[in-house]
Amino acid sequence: VEIPERAKYIRVIMDELTRISSHTLWWGVMGMDLGAITTFLYGFRDHEHITEIFEETCGARLTMNYNVPGGVMFDIHENFVKRVKDFIADFKNKLVEYDTLLSGNVIFLERTKGVGILSKEDAISFGVTGPAGRASGFECDVRKHEPYGIYDQVDFKEILYTEGDTFSRYKARIDEMWESMNIIEQLLDRLGAHLGD
Repeated sequence: VEIPERAKYIRVIMDELTRISSHTLWWGVMGMDLGAITTFLYGFRDHEHITEIFEETCGARLTMNYNVPGGVMFDIHENFVKRVKDFIADFKNKLVEYDTLLSGNVIFLERTKGVGILSKEDAISFGVTGPAGRASGFECDVRKHEPYGIYDQVDFKEILYTEGDTFSRYKARIDEMWESMNIIEQLLDRLGAHLGD
């Protein structure tokens, strides 16, 4: 089934918003598990902004059934582009805050650096993919290696670390959120006629 160009843009934007949403929850819970209650509140705050965009777009906050054969279930809400742009502008500052809260925290570093090391070979052997695999140096980002949708039309980096420790898995997700925003911004800038921005 041929998918309209407009739907391809919408799908990838929604995919990357979903990635950010997932990573904010992961960040919040990881920090809380290590004793930083503030991260839980901040992560859910930012996750909530994305779920509000999802709800306005397709009526669901979590269990979306928006991508369908041939495109998307229905068109985006008239507020979609503005809300996504506003979120990105705001979240860029929030992501710096995430780094400030945890990345340089001595207690956090003691509990994550050099801890839970997963070698590249073990990651591949165990079938560990996603940011956890890439934090061990396993190049497994299908958006790069087997592009689908319009991922071959956007410029982004596959985030890789070679240390394979818990801190690298943390940093991979932080960096991936920056890349997701980069992808979304490129698509919003190119939409023009495709979304009537």
